[in-house]
Amino acid sequence: MRDKLEKIILAFEDLEGKMGDPDVLSDQKEYNRLAKEYANQRPLADAARQYIRCLDDLAEAKSMLSDPDMKEFAQEEIAEIEAKLPQMEEDIKFMLIPSDPADEKDIIVEIRGAAGGDEAKIFAGDLYKMYERFISSQGWRTELLDVQPSEAGGYAKIQFKVKGDRVYSVMKFESGVHRVQRVPKTESQGRIQTSTATVAVLPEADEVDVEINQNDLRIDVYRAGGPGGQCVNTTDSAVRITHLPTGLVVQSQDQKSQLQNKIAAMAVLRARLYEKMLAEQQAEEGAKRLAQIGSGDRSEKIRTYNGPQDRVTDHRIGFNATYSGVLLGNDLQSVITALQAADRAQKLESSIN
Repeated sequence: MRDKLEKIILAFEDLEGKMGDPDVLSDQKEYNRLAKEYANQRPLADAARQYIRCLDDLAEAKSMLSDPDMKEFAQEEIAEIEAKLPQMEEDIKFMLIPSDPADEKDIIVEIRGAAGGDEAKIFAGDLYKMYERFISSQGWRTELLDVQPSEAGGYAKIQFKVKGDRVYSVMKFESGVHRVQRVPKTESQGRIQTSTATVAVLPEADEVDVEINQNDLRIDVYRAGGPGGQCVNTTDSAVRITHLPTGLVVQSQDQKSQLQNKIAAMAVLRARLYEKMLAEQQAEEGAKRLAQIGSGDRSEKIRTYNGPQDRVTDHRIGFNATYSGVLLGNDLQSVITALQAADRAQKLESSIN
């Protein structure tokens, strides 16, 4: 471990040197990037230095064992250092776990009713209520970006922003296909139906993360509509933006003005482009997301909510909780905690090997 920690210290010292470079100081964007990296790396560099000092002190104490006058002192010193080292090693191993560059970010969440007709849309609404309760319990804030209600209840699609402390680090495991098995309210014969909804959790990106050329955009405006196409706005305030190089299309219609809808749609576009950029970087570096946790892709079935059996199963780690507690209550935290623990364990194993 010592060799690895010495390399970490050298890299940190190199980073310190770069921050004093006149060329870096004159480039605010580059300086801000390095300053953030410096702040993230400093705790590990400090812990590495302290650990190496302890190893050096231990070696020095052991060298004094042959001196009769110093033997007793050396034994006490050795015992004290050896008692501290295991916890220091555990702390360093935890800090060595690779961090997700997006963990600090706010998020944009998109929920869509998928297979199952009206029941899928109702389920999408239930997922939104589940997240609303969880978000409120965390002290986070939400902002609706785009809402497409269903006449039967729930949503064909709902898109919202979540702001708070390290939101993406908590919510990122929610991306994927969510499946529900239950008797729909519209089912008169009591038959169980299986329906699905997709959830996408995107880290919110700012202009520093993603630069967008305005010439690459096609912006269309139209009138916002309600359920069934009923107009709820008599002006062309809704905005649809197409990113021509990638074909990505985003829209917003629930803000009060065309300008606010454009700002909201641009935020979604930046988030989608940022997610695409991160995925490409991971592929280039050969990085693999935790196999148990999965890719987070919306095509991947991650969780089943079984109403009749009062059970929720997260298929990535085989974790079970109750339907009444998770979908209808506020026990989503237990599922997320289990996913975070599995993620940390896998990353820790990877960082050590």
